[in-house]
Amino acid sequence: MSSFDVVVIGSGPGGYVAAIRCAQLGFNTAIVEKYPTLGGTCLNVGCIPSKALLDSSHHYHDATSHFKEHGIDIAGEIKVNFEQMIARKQGVVDQNVTGIKYLMDKNKITVLEGIGSFEDATHIKITKADGASETVEAKYTIIATGSKPSSLPFIKIDKEKIITSTEALKLKEVPKHLIVIGGGVIGLELGQVYLRLGAQVSVVEYLDRIIPGMDAGLSKELTKVLKKQGMKFYTSHKVKSVERSGKGVQVHAENAKGETITLDGDYALVSVGRRPYTDGLNAEAAGVKITERGQVEVNDHLQTAASNIYAIGDVIKGAMLAHKAEEEGVFVAETIAGQKPHIDYNLIPGVVYTWPEVAAVGKTEEQLKEAGVEYKSGSFPFKALGRSRASMDTDGFVKILADAKTDEVLGIHMIGARTADLIAEAVTAMEFKASAEDISRMSHAHPTYAEAVKEAALAATDNRPIHI
Repeated sequence: MSSFDVVVIGSGPGGYVAAIRCAQLGFNTAIVEKYPTLGGTCLNVGCIPSKALLDSSHHYHDATSHFKEHGIDIAGEIKVNFEQMIARKQGVVDQNVTGIKYLMDKNKITVLEGIGSFEDATHIKITKADGASETVEAKYTIIATGSKPSSLPFIKIDKEKIITSTEALKLKEVPKHLIVIGGGVIGLELGQVYLRLGAQVSVVEYLDRIIPGMDAGLSKELTKVLKKQGMKFYTSHKVKSVERSGKGVQVHAENAKGETITLDGDYALVSVGRRPYTDGLNAEAAGVKITERGQVEVNDHLQTAASNIYAIGDVIKGAMLAHKAEEEGVFVAETIAGQKPHIDYNLIPGVVYTWPEVAAVGKTEEQLKEAGVEYKSGSFPFKALGRSRASMDTDGFVKILADAKTDEVLGIHMIGARTADLIAEAVTAMEFKASAEDISRMSHAHPTYAEAVKEAALAATDNRPIHI
């Protein structure tokens, strides 16, 4: 029987980062993965492939909508080679998962392919696809089994016409009408991919706005921009049924007044969130508790009820974000090593990779109001930036929320070009307890999109932005 200091179950961003950090700290480490490729949902059927398609479709959209104004004339009709687009996406995925295998080899981490199942708190059975199995011994175990797409009880996912994000990433054709059930991050990103490629896209959302977990101002602006691009929204609509209809699908939904709408499309993308994945883990055998929501129960040290077993990422409480999982992977590895790491969950940024991009960190206005915190707000529109005018990316704004008395930044919310990258400045500033005035007095290169952050800070400090 093979023995290891640490066994990590799951090779997604949380799992493989945890394994690498454990190896760096001198632990004899193994990682268990049920699929032939490493990287989990994020690298195989999530973050990476969706961004590849977003970038490809963005290029096509620019070519058809903006190149002429930029003085770029292309002879002949611009066409989508969808087969090549999907192939390029897969190539990007392959490069990334190969890179993870290289990192495992580099750090001398043993890769065990199969389903990991606890026999007890220190023994894990690895069952391979052909039914063969082996048992390994682990002094410590890190559960990083991630999540799977959720559905609604009455919806039958057939993976052909009624699909999840996994199937949406490998369609054989551009839909004529894609009905997206759920106005969250995944549905909007994939919806915009196919919208750019010529599909009619309709989004049905139960709540009264899209991206409901983010600041209401971001939701309002993104709705306005996506509507301008041609996306249709049915907010405050409860889906009542989704069924196959001829060669397509039919979705029935009801609004708050009890009025019913019927949408006919050729695909329905069910994007109502994700659920923790613990299937086959046999957690109870190790003394690990699973909550009513299907999450692995952990304490503030991410330790389960079994003191030598930890859990990280989507399988525990909190936002289901790859970078959150990575931070938790490092946190647990260093905790096992006797160090004193720290994670500030308030400073884990959230991003929507539509165009314009949406990004946020810290508290929203709604949260501050609910908590009774006195705050001040400063905003600056991208349309007032020289850089935005030069690139024709003028949609969006940056908003900074600061404590009314101390001026400490409490939240930064942005929608616009490259905000997925700009949010790192916000996280850095808040990590060091910056005030709005601190940010306003930092030199920002000109012309850049980042100047919007400085200008918003000036607006929040004493309402004195320069360029508006």
